[in-house]
Amino acid sequence: MVIIGVDYHPSFQTIAFLMEETGEYDERELNHSDGQAERFYRELKERAVSVRVGMEATGHARWFERLLAELGFELWIGDPAELKTKRVRKQKTDREDARLMLKLLRENRFPKIWVPSPENRDLRQLLWHRHRLVQMRTRVMNQLQAVAMNEGYRWKKKLFSEKGRALLEKLSLAPWASRRRKELLELLDQLDPKIAELTAALEQEAKKRPEVQLLRSHPGVGPITGLAYVLIIGTPDRFPNGKTLGSYTGLIPCEDSSAGRQRLGHISKQGNSLSVFCW
Repeated sequence: MVIIGVDYHPSFQTIAFLMEETGEYDERELNHSDGQAERFYRELKERAVSVRVGMEATGHARWFERLLAELGFELWIGDPAELKTKRVRKQKTDREDARLMLKLLRENRFPKIWVPSPENRDLRQLLWHRHRLVQMRTRVMNQLQAVAMNEGYRWKKKLFSEKGRALLEKLSLAPWASRRRKELLELLDQLDPKIAELTAALEQEAKKRPEVQLLRSHPGVGPITGLAYVLIIGTPDRFPNGKTLGSYTGLIPCEDSSAGRQRLGHISKQGNSLSVFCW
C-alpha cells in the first residue's frame, strides 16, 4: 500500500508519501494549475494497487476528491480541530503538516470524519443557491421600503401587495431615485420566479425522503428545514448522543455560568453553517 499525507492549498499541495512494500519515501510540492498534481496521481495508479490519502478538511478541493475517486484511491478527510491537538512541535510548515498526516495514517490515529456523498453535496448547493437568492431579495425589498419611507410612507408588508406596489410606482421621485426604484423593482421581478422554482425543486426532493416527512410531523418544520437537517446530519450514527448532534447543528443554548450558578441564553447557532440559516 502507498500512504500519502497531503497539506492542501487551492493552488498547490505538499505531500509526504511512503510506499510500504519498498520503503520508498519522498516529499514534494505539486502544482494544480499546470496539471502536475493530476499527472502524479495518474502515474501512481500504474505503480500501486492500493493507495490511501489523508488530508485536513478544507474547501476548494472537489476536483481532487473526484480525481481520487476516479482512480479508486481511498481518501480520508481529517478533523482540523483534532489534527491541531496532535501537532507536537510549535513549528508549522506545509511539509510538517504533510508528515503529520502520514504519521497519523501509519499509526492508525488519523481523526477521520464523515464525508457527504456527491448527491448530498449537490443538493446542498441547491439549498445554498436558494438561500443566497432569498438574501438578495430581502436586500432589494429593504431598499424599496427605504424609498417609500423617505417619502413618508411606511407600508411594511403591504408595500409588496398589488395595491402597495401600484402606490410605490406612482410616487413622484427625483430622476435618480426614480431610476433606482425602477431597477430595484425589476430585480425583484427577476428574483421571485427563480426562488419559486428552486423552492419547488426542494419540495420535490423533500417528498422523496421518508426521514424528511417524519421531521415535518413536528410543528414548525417545513420541507426546506427538514431537508436541510437531513442533508446536514447524513448518518446519525456518527454522533454519540443527542447533545453532540445539537451542538453540531447549533441548537444548544449559549451559557455563561459561574460559581455554581447556571445561566443559559439564546440558541448559539454556532453549528454547521448550512443548518444555521434554517433555524
